[in-house]
Amino acid sequence: MERYRDMQLFAALAAQPSLAAAARSARVSGPTLVRAVARLEARLHLPLLQRSTRGVSLTDAGNAYLADCVRLLAAVDAAEASAKGLHVQAQGNLRVFLPLLFSRYVMAPVLAGYLERYPEVRLHASYHDYYPNLHEEGLDVAILVGGLPDSALIARPIGHVRQVVCASPDYLAAHGEPRHPSELKRHALVAAAESVFWEFPGYSLKARARLGCATVQGAINAAVHGAGVMRGLSYPVHEPLRSGQLRRILAGYEGPPLPVHVVYGEGRHAPMRVRSFVEHCVTALRAHPAFQLA
Repeated sequence: MERYRDMQLFAALAAQPSLAAAARSARVSGPTLVRAVARLEARLHLPLLQRSTRGVSLTDAGNAYLADCVRLLAAVDAAEASAKGLHVQAQGNLRVFLPLLFSRYVMAPVLAGYLERYPEVRLHASYHDYYPNLHEEGLDVAILVGGLPDSALIARPIGHVRQVVCASPDYLAAHGEPRHPSELKRHALVAAAESVFWEFPGYSLKARARLGCATVQGAINAAVHGAGVMRGLSYPVHEPLRSGQLRRILAGYEGPPLPVHVVYGEGRHAPMRVRSFVEHCVTALRAHPAFQLA
């Protein structure tokens, strides 16, 4: 029982910025929480906390163990609820944060499916292209593309997206397929801007777009109709790539893939509307064709 309680106290760190805040959240004293962590460290023979003059932070082992604790404790709670015949209804207001393009090309059917499944939830979605502060902005859940900032939030991985260079088969048949990014200077470039600055491993392309569009969708439509070569994240272009309207080129010069996560706070203590939305998104998005591009 002591180990289970120590794990509960350690899991209180998941959504809190400090040991003191975690202790208050768990309704114990700071020394009690510190002793619980010390017992876990002694049992594991690993440091879970890193202490410095700037304060206390989790070690890599501590972050991994924290994620496991949160998952295991949530499973125990779910098992107890199931045994008691308890059914918690997802209801109330849910505020989510979505990247603008990601929402436009991926999220609409996911949101509709969630609302159909959970009719007692009222969902408000914000669309921006920056990393939010969930606590300060009153948000429950966010989907983030790219590396995650240091945070006590819980992150569930969905998959990866890439920067893809593509053109229509007709354009490539007429103008040839570039074999190196430097050859793009001889091609008509289509972009959602007047200037092109495309970074490739070992090469940077700076050029003027032959066709500068006001929106990403405008650039995609133009490329589909043979206007030239475009570059974009894989989720806006996944449908024309699957249908053959666009063909992926220069795949060997793509940069590292960008991770996509669903992030939220409070862990196992999160309301059912939050936990249900996170699980719905993780299940739906991991199977989405936008993340199947190798």
